[in-house]
Amino acid sequence: MAVLRRGLPYLSFLRSSARVLLSSRNPAGHKPGKWSRLIATLTVGGGLCAVPVKQVDNLSHDSLIRRAASLVTDSSSTFLSQTTLALIDAITEYSKAVHTLIALQRRYLASLGKLTPAEEDSVWQVIIGQRAEVNERQDEYRRFESTWVSAVKLCEMAAEAAYTSGAEHASITVRTNIQVAHSQVEEAQKLSMDADKKLAETKVMEIERMAQYVSSLESNNAEEEVPEAYLRED
Repeated sequence: MAVLRRGLPYLSFLRSSARVLLSSRNPAGHKPGKWSRLIATLTVGGGLCAVPVKQVDNLSHDSLIRRAASLVTDSSSTFLSQTTLALIDAITEYSKAVHTLIALQRRYLASLGKLTPAEEDSVWQVIIGQRAEVNERQDEYRRFESTWVSAVKLCEMAAEAAYTSGAEHASITVRTNIQVAHSQVEEAQKLSMDADKKLAETKVMEIERMAQYVSSLESNNAEEEVPEAYLRED
């Protein structure tokens, strides 16, 4: 109510201005022209209008809706393009981090039993740090993936809105952009899937190699203890 009371003087001013302008620009007997329509548009709703006033005489509601729908598809396509780029970069960085971790783990397994305790501890610190890097890159990847999915849904809704409003070209364009984005992301995801597969294989290799190493140590210890047992019997 307070807003309405504050708006009443402004509305009264517009109406008074309309009467002055109409009386000065439209002599008796003349039909209302552009100025009358302009003033009428301004006074409706206390001076608020959804479109530029100069377009009111030339565009219908359908035309304005189609233009608005085209703007929506353009902005949603830009959003999709940006999130697609961010997601692909995140997937690429995650894949690189995984491959680096794989290389470190395989190098460690190849040198198992040949390192001093200090060297082994140093290598493990590097591996632990790389594992943290992998987790961080994966979190970033998942975060951008969630945003990208939202962008795809937004574009799908924008395409549907454009189609129903008659902006078929805008609808087709944004749907094409969705297909391209899907294709690009799928190609990038193949890299991450391949990296994950190799990491899983490396973990299996690590378990097997560690089991062999422990078994070898136990066997060596047993061989060293047998002569001592015979000596004690003698």
